[in-house]
Amino acid sequence: MCVENTPPPSGRLTRRGVLAGAAALAGTSAVLARAAPSASAAPGGPSARGGDLVVEGGRLLDPLTGEVTEDAVVVISGGVVRAAGPRSRVGKTAPSGVPVLRAHGKWVLPGLVDAHIHLNTAAEARDAVLKGATSARSGSTNFYQDVAVRELARQAPERAPRLRAAGIFVTPDLGDTILADPDLAPLARLRNGVRSPEALRRVVEINLARGADTVKTRVNERAGLPEQDPLVQVYDHEQLSTIVAAARRGGKGVLCHSYSEKGCHDAVTAGIRSLEHGAFVGERTLREMRRRGTYFTPTLTAIAGLAESSDPVLAERGRTYLPVLKRAVLAAHELGVPLAAGTDSSGGAVDPIGREVELMHAAGLSALDAIRTATTGAARLLGFTGTAGRLTRGHAGDVLVVDGDPLADLGVLSRPAHVVRAGFPVPAA
Repeated sequence: MCVENTPPPSGRLTRRGVLAGAAALAGTSAVLARAAPSASAAPGGPSARGGDLVVEGGRLLDPLTGEVTEDAVVVISGGVVRAAGPRSRVGKTAPSGVPVLRAHGKWVLPGLVDAHIHLNTAAEARDAVLKGATSARSGSTNFYQDVAVRELARQAPERAPRLRAAGIFVTPDLGDTILADPDLAPLARLRNGVRSPEALRRVVEINLARGADTVKTRVNERAGLPEQDPLVQVYDHEQLSTIVAAARRGGKGVLCHSYSEKGCHDAVTAGIRSLEHGAFVGERTLREMRRRGTYFTPTLTAIAGLAESSDPVLAERGRTYLPVLKRAVLAAHELGVPLAAGTDSSGGAVDPIGREVELMHAAGLSALDAIRTATTGAARLLGFTGTAGRLTRGHAGDVLVVDGDPLADLGVLSRPAHVVRAGFPVPAA
């Protein structure tokens, strides 16, 4: 076939053009032009400097240790935390002439991490930040919009979460995504879609050449389409292994959409980095995940959303799947499988990542462990350890200020009083 023996596309030659097209689709072109008119805004150029801010007076929660600091001060310079702790120790180090966000009577946490979200536009990216997700991982987009959103986040951090982009979905039927890049066009001639080893490797190679940070694929059909059966498998172990091997050659991991136990087991043993959805994952597979360090991103929010659908098939599917998935989450947690929070927001609607934390707690996790799935746990999965998930020296100045004690009421995470991204307070729309 025409996809055989074809060298990977040259990212050096075409990446700027693809970014420009993706930016136009995502609605980020004008924002990027305003934010970074100089040459430094080019892909690969330096990121914009963060803001300077002092957050003072609130109760500071460290998700890693569970420690709560009363009357805390967080000093952010250039978008990075320079000091954080009690006023008696840190207050004296706060520089003069820097904007102050007063958090008296409130709680202060690191910005949350959404490990599975679909951001197609600049408006969606900003909405995610306003709802508390200051870091995120894309679950794929149709035309590389997430690559453009990632660049937007680097140049204008208050407008988008720090993002790991997944590019396009490695799936048997690319549909209109075949138009996302000219190098995908030869795949249109494949009678059975993207299934052969050559075709699978080709899509991964194109994704990596276009700047994807991770690779998204599937083992089962979709739960959100009534005409599909989420327990039907679309890729087998060998095909998944081909995708994982191609991603690893580029130094990237794979997240895999999954539902059935056999599908989950095939995906995990093929070497994926994280299992997405996974409603019917069994103990055998969970034990294998623990052994391998494979993450579980259950996207409880998305499954709960199905139960509220006006479509009777989807509503019944959601009502059936949600309790099963909650049991799987608790079993994973008790076995020591690392969990990451993700909303699977898509279609223009952004769900607050705090809702996913609430559902983790409803599945049986303690409030603190549930918060960790959207802070330290998700940060490790995304490779943001040392950047996201905590407010200690050297971490990013991403801050969530809430009106109540999240350890007593996780609902406050879905209603942030203030969000700070890289030292910049994010104004409400």
